[in-house]
Amino acid sequence: MTGRAPVPGRRCVKGVLGDIRRRLGEGELGALPVGLGLIVLWAVFEILNDNFLSPRNLSNLSVDIVGTGLIAVGIVFVLLIGEIDLSVGSVAGLAAAVFAVLAVNQGLPEWLAVIFAVLLGSLIGALHGFFFARFGVPAVVVTLAGLLAWNGLTLYLLGQSGTINLDSQGLVAKLTSYYFNDIAAAYSLAALGPAAFFLAAYRDRRRRKAAEMPYRPLHEIVVRTAAIAVVAFAAAYVLNQFQGLPLALLIFVVLVAALDVLLRRTPYGRTVYALGGGVEAARRAGVRVTWVRISVLMVSGTMAALGGLFLASRITSVSQPSGTGILLLNALAAAVIGGTSLFGGHGRTWCALLGILVIQSLSSGMALLSVESALQFMITGGVLLAAVVLDSLSRRSQKSRGRA
Repeated sequence: MTGRAPVPGRRCVKGVLGDIRRRLGEGELGALPVGLGLIVLWAVFEILNDNFLSPRNLSNLSVDIVGTGLIAVGIVFVLLIGEIDLSVGSVAGLAAAVFAVLAVNQGLPEWLAVIFAVLLGSLIGALHGFFFARFGVPAVVVTLAGLLAWNGLTLYLLGQSGTINLDSQGLVAKLTSYYFNDIAAAYSLAALGPAAFFLAAYRDRRRRKAAEMPYRPLHEIVVRTAAIAVVAFAAAYVLNQFQGLPLALLIFVVLVAALDVLLRRTPYGRTVYALGGGVEAARRAGVRVTWVRISVLMVSGTMAALGGLFLASRITSVSQPSGTGILLLNALAAAVIGGTSLFGGHGRTWCALLGILVIQSLSSGMALLSVESALQFMITGGVLLAAVVLDSLSRRSQKSRGRA
C-alpha cells in the first residue's frame, strides 16, 4: 500500500471544520456568528482608533460588562422557556435603591444590606412567577406591570433628592474598583478555565461512549480546549498590562460558569430546556411546570438585583434614572445577540457574556469615536435585528430537518 499516513493535526482541523459545516447545514449556528462578529467589530474599531485594544480600555470594558451581563444571564433562563421578563431593569434599580437606603440612610452594615437587596430580587421574581404560573397571566403582562410598579417604588424610596451616594471605600464600591494586582491571579483563572472544560468534556465523552451514544472525538475536544486556552491567556496577558484581574470580572465568570453547570449538568437544567421545547410535552414527561416557571423568574429577579448592585458600584451612587428602559433593552439584546433563542429551548449562560461583550464593545468603540448617542441606538438596534433574523432562519432550518 502506498501513500502517506494522515497527519494528526490535519485530521483534527478537518474534524472541527466538518463539525462546523454540519452545524451550519442543520441551522445550529451556536456562538459562531457572534464570535466572528466580535472579532470583526474589534478589528474595525482598532483601525479607526488605536486606543480601543489598549490594556486600559479592554480592562475597563471587562468591568463595564458585568452589571448588565448579570442581568442578561437571568434573562437567558426566562428565554429558555419561551417567555420574557420586562421587569429586570426596574428590579435592578429597586435593589440598588433598597441597598442604598439601608446602608447609607439607615446605617445597616453593607453586607447585610446586600443580602436584603438580593433576597428582594428573588422574592419579586417569585411573585411574578406565582401570577404567571398559578393564574395563567402572560409573563410579558406580569413583568410589564412589575416594570411600572417597581420603578415607582424606586422613585419613592429615593425621595426628593433622587440620588444617594455610596461609600467609595465600602463593600459594594469595591466590587468594581478592586483588582488582583498579582499576575498569578489572572493566569491562574486562565489556566483553570480550559482545564475545567477539558475535564468536563472528556468525562462526558467517556459516559456517552460507555452508553453507546454519539460522542465527540478526542481530537475535537483537544482543539476546542486549545482555542479556549489561547483566548483565556491572551485576556490574562492584556489585563496584567493594566491593573490585573478585576474582582468584578472574576465574580461574573464564576457565576456564568456555575449557572451553565446548573443548566447543562443537572436534572433541573434539563427540565428548563424541556419546558422550552413544549409545555404539554414537558408536562406529560413529568416536568413540574409550575415550579420551573416560578424558579426561572426567581433566577431572573436574583440576577437583576445582583446586576443592579454592580451598576451602582460602578458609579458609586444610586439615582432615579437607575433601572430605566435602556438597561432592559441592553440586557435583552445581550442575551439574544449572544445566541439565546427567542422561541425557547436553545441557549446557554455564556450567550449572555458574548452578547454583552458585543453591546459594550459597540458602546465603548463609538464613544472613542465620539459617535452621537442617537446613532449608537440605531446601530445597536440593527445588530439586535440581525441576531433575531439569524435566530429565525436557524429555527426554520431546524424545522425543515425535523429538529425543532
